[in-house]
Amino acid sequence: MSDLASLFLRAAFVENMPLTFFLGLCTFIALSRKTGPALGLGVAMVAVMGVTVPLNHVIFHGLLAPGAWAWAGLADTDLSYLRLIAFIGVIAATVQLLEMVLDRFFPAIHASFGVFLPLLTVQCAILAGSLFMVERSYTLAQSTVFGLGAGFGFAVAAVMLAAIRARLSYADLPRGLNGLGITFFLAGLMSLGFSAFAQMVAS
Repeated sequence: MSDLASLFLRAAFVENMPLTFFLGLCTFIALSRKTGPALGLGVAMVAVMGVTVPLNHVIFHGLLAPGAWAWAGLADTDLSYLRLIAFIGVIAATVQLLEMVLDRFFPAIHASFGVFLPLLTVQCAILAGSLFMVERSYTLAQSTVFGLGAGFGFAVAAVMLAAIRARLSYADLPRGLNGLGITFFLAGLMSLGFSAFAQMVAS
């Protein structure tokens, strides 16, 4: 298996954002009541992370990293301390563009997101993708694959949880497990299941 394919699978399953790193749980739980909104969230995550992680890679290495301004005679300039502001700005612009597209062409999906679509701007899983890219010194190709894989893994987890919750809506659950109780229980079980992928890689 090629390195990029391996990276995609690792980002999607071994290092799943909501189930391994427990990032982005707010939107993960809030929009997983039904499969439709969960699928919409998944597509949005793939789109946003697939765009922002490689774009932030270009911005970081082209403008912010130490030595990025060597061509202008400023080899000692280090603007890496601005990466959080720059990354969040790119994410905000991407989410705003996505919101306009959904509002114009897919109003039903846009309505299902409610306030959670603008909140993708400060969604920790999306920001983590760009921060991991810097920390792990990914190339542009690796950053693109990692962003797409992380978004895909988030989508798979959200749709899986939504499908289980939809099925359990017909179940006679104990009173203490209704609502968020069973949701956290299911998320915990799914997290244990996804941890098996990490064991498979380690073995």
